[in-house]
Amino acid sequence: MQFGVSTHLFHNSPLAQAHLQMVADRGFEALELFATRTHFDYHDATRVAALRDWLRQTGLTLNSVHAPITDSLVNGVWGTSYSNAATDSVRRQQAVQEARHTLRLADDVPYRYLVVHVGVPAEYASGPADNHRDAARRSVEELAEAAAQHGVQIALEVIPNDLSKPESLVRLIEDLELPQVGICMDVGHALLMGDVADAIETVAGHLVTTHLHDNDGRKDDHRVPFEGRLDWPNALMAFQKVGYDGVMLLELANSSDPQDVLARARGARTRFEEILAS
Repeated sequence: MQFGVSTHLFHNSPLAQAHLQMVADRGFEALELFATRTHFDYHDATRVAALRDWLRQTGLTLNSVHAPITDSLVNGVWGTSYSNAATDSVRRQQAVQEARHTLRLADDVPYRYLVVHVGVPAEYASGPADNHRDAARRSVEELAEAAAQHGVQIALEVIPNDLSKPESLVRLIEDLELPQVGICMDVGHALLMGDVADAIETVAGHLVTTHLHDNDGRKDDHRVPFEGRLDWPNALMAFQKVGYDGVMLLELANSSDPQDVLARARGARTRFEEILAS
């Protein structure tokens, strides 16, 4: 089983080769690119070429790209959010078009999954117009068609809103008859909504990738595993039970210093491997 790290850890600064080297030096094999233009300008061919070189030099595999959820993050301040479930057609199409730009990355830097939020987390929604079911369905259909042209699979992420509960995502995929669309099981988000093991079993037939992080059950603060209240042995047993053998991808916040977070993440990986072996 491979373990990876999301560049969410470095999200508040422009991505650099040194960031990838930190991840590789801690023994991780895979990467997820968190696509925000202030972090990594996926519109810029020069930056795309640089990313391709950094991956080759560090030996990391690009497992996934996280579709844009905001236009910027500067000094910890989030810019305008994107919602592919907005009733406003201009706003919805803006979110879809930015996701399409990240799909084009795969032509130069191949990756397997585009992780997509369906709408925005409930706590950040300005109202029902941000998370409309029919708008979400149109966007998912459009993105699935576009992804196929670039050899990428869409992975809808479990996030805290009514559209993105585990059972809601399964129903969306099956209603739209889109077998090429899968689910990203975000265990930290699942913890905020209920039982993690139940969530994993619910999405089992569509599970393609993961986001692993911890919290206290109230705040989505993306802690290193074992630093919150998530029952990791139970969650890992659930992943084994459903036969998941893909990348275990850590999506962590920079709670102190990236080097320190990665050192603790490496410790968490060791504990994961011990639990899985037993």
